[in-house]
Amino acid sequence: MKRSVLTPLIVACALFMENTDSTVIATSLPAIAGDIGVSPIALKLALTSYMVSLAVFIPISGWMADRFGARTVFRLAMVVFMAGSLACGMANSLEGFVMARFLQGMGGAMMVPVGRLVLLRTVPKTELVSALAYLTIPALVGPVVGPPLGGFITTWFNWRWIFLINIPIGIIGVILASIFIENVREEDVAPLDVPGFLLAGSGLATLMLAFSSGGGHLISPPLAIGLGGLGVALLGLYLAHSRRVATPVLKLSLLRINTFRVSVYSGSLFRIGAGAIPFLLPLMLQAGFGMTPAHSGMITFVSAVGALFTKTLATRILRRFGFRSVLGFNLVLASAFVASYGLFTATTPLAVMLGTLFLGGCLRSMQFTAFNAIAYADIEPKDMSFATSLYAVAQQLSLAVGVALGAAALQVSALLRCGQPDAIAAQDFMPAFLCVGVVSALGVLLIPSLAPNAGAEMSGHVSRRKVRDSAGDGTARRATAEAVQQHPRAGEG
Repeated sequence: MKRSVLTPLIVACALFMENTDSTVIATSLPAIAGDIGVSPIALKLALTSYMVSLAVFIPISGWMADRFGARTVFRLAMVVFMAGSLACGMANSLEGFVMARFLQGMGGAMMVPVGRLVLLRTVPKTELVSALAYLTIPALVGPVVGPPLGGFITTWFNWRWIFLINIPIGIIGVILASIFIENVREEDVAPLDVPGFLLAGSGLATLMLAFSSGGGHLISPPLAIGLGGLGVALLGLYLAHSRRVATPVLKLSLLRINTFRVSVYSGSLFRIGAGAIPFLLPLMLQAGFGMTPAHSGMITFVSAVGALFTKTLATRILRRFGFRSVLGFNLVLASAFVASYGLFTATTPLAVMLGTLFLGGCLRSMQFTAFNAIAYADIEPKDMSFATSLYAVAQQLSLAVGVALGAAALQVSALLRCGQPDAIAAQDFMPAFLCVGVVSALGVLLIPSLAPNAGAEMSGHVSRRKVRDSAGDGTARRATAEAVQQHPRAGEG
């Protein structure tokens, strides 16, 4: 088999392992919690720690590939991911499991963008389009396969196998990468903004640890408040530092561009609601309704099927109605569906539940696709790498906030109902879904600031007038397409 075919297959398999693993765990949280002796709500830290790790390390993954070689970093990413998987499978405490997930996130942060760089630098341009298509498969198929797989393994075997099966897959990937992937690197690499990375990374990590530890899980409330203050201070120092360096690790000045700013701010609010679903929904079905993990997984995966279905329609919808109309109307509708999941009960007909989840998945996928595309509509090609890094950080942090907020709403409801924040019951999920749904809908307030023709040359919606397609515009669109391809779970988060 040709190297140009094997290389994208190797990269796609590694990314499939990462994408599937991140969706499998949500179905298994109640079983994991019971095994290590903690409340299921406490395992919100296992989800948020992984996402925060992605947010911290994604911005430097491209620099590492340029400096040390794409093959070297890609193999290292798989080794780190395997080490994290092994640690997860052997964890017997909340602290150990959270740290193992953070280690897994370090590997995942490097696998996604570095895998894309491997293709861009090793595959002939004539075969690049088909090669990049392989990278969309893990993002689309992983969320479909993950929940049923996680439910099956947890119900009929043991949740630890969810992580241990990554080891042989990763070993094969390292061997194949060593044989078939070239170790391409850049000759002239700009120095890494080390102070900026340390300030931003430690600030984000401590702030999210403080927020996610609400309810006294892992650390005490006074310590959480102290860490929150420290995180805010570190991020303030990074803001001052970023204005003094030419190549900051996160280029915040890009937020002056309206389409990018709206996509980041409005998209983050929307993703808070979407990010809570993988945590709240399986927990409601299992802890609230008494379903097995297998039964739960066979229900929750329907949302991902809806997302796959929408991929065939997104381009035509945007061409017909334009970004501003789609983003505004669809955001309200998708947020309403998020809130509606709280109306499910143990007696809700299965057909109603599946239909609601399918339509909700369609609407969220449409919103993600529109946000991810318009974010780069007015970004200059020279700033694309900075834009993708900043956007990826905002994406992962908002998903983590969604998990933490959903858990906090559950605890508040349980506290008001029975005085015990961890004694969750089925009736506590309605206010939790309503809370994250309302936060998600708040993003609509920023959509009117978009121009009526915002992103018109990307969507094709140009109000009956011909759009010029100059060479510069074509270059910008190609750069935009590459930026979206670089995105972790592009179009799905």
